[in-house]
Amino acid sequence: MKLRKVTAASAVVFALALTATACGGDDSGDNGSSSSGGGGDKIKIGIKYDQPGLGLKTPDGSFTGFDVDVATYVAKELGYEPNQIEWVETKSADRETALSRGDVKLIAATYSITDERKQKVDFAGPYLLAHQDLLVKADSDISEATDLNDKKLCSVTGSTSAQNVKNDFAPKAQLSSRGGYSECLSALQNGQVDALTTDDSILAGYAAQDQYKGKFKLAGLKLSNENYGVGVKKGDTETVNKVNDALEKMVSDGSWQKAVEKNFGPANYKNEPAPKIGQIVQ
Repeated sequence: MKLRKVTAASAVVFALALTATACGGDDSGDNGSSSSGGGGDKIKIGIKYDQPGLGLKTPDGSFTGFDVDVATYVAKELGYEPNQIEWVETKSADRETALSRGDVKLIAATYSITDERKQKVDFAGPYLLAHQDLLVKADSDISEATDLNDKKLCSVTGSTSAQNVKNDFAPKAQLSSRGGYSECLSALQNGQVDALTTDDSILAGYAAQDQYKGKFKLAGLKLSNENYGVGVKKGDTETVNKVNDALEKMVSDGSWQKAVEKNFGPANYKNEPAPKIGQIVQ
């Protein structure tokens, strides 16, 4: 009888221990991942959901794009299989907050490395050097930014890209804003505008969509330098170093170039060579 009481008591203690473990055992909220990787752990990675060729959530719920491919490769090197990645939509205005709050472990979302941003987050990379460019119709004779004088130039509301072109290259350009890049593409296709401007990687991604293949071309201009990096929580030097090692391996084994060709190739995107880790092009 005494033995039964001890056994029952032990069972209660054991059950309580299991309950406590179940309630507190998931560390995924700590900076977007648990401590070790692999096994049943998850890693949360911030991406864009609405940028074809870079970060896009498809109708079937899967994710595609160059940023997605880079992040998947990096996660693999950190010990996470693709099914252990939790993709988190991270809009431009939310990126620093998502990292500092621990909502995500990494961010790969056309995240240009700037001195201002480096005050709030750390960066691995860069992993892509992009440039502001123009997207025009395939038969367009626009080849320089100065050709946009007296022409209609489209960009999205809130972007400074079109204004930069007007200020620096084509003071007589007529600016036309749309709510999104898809709307600018439709306007370009219909002849309502003569060109669209933003980062060449973003333009190439949109132009590479099946419905637009062969209809547009990049002018091939380098109106700015945009060094895309992987955002990491400020002070997490260990993760920065691991991501940098993964990016170097991605380049050396050919996976980086394959990802570029797969995501941007149909738009005849003439990418820069893979940037050197830590070398920011001003």
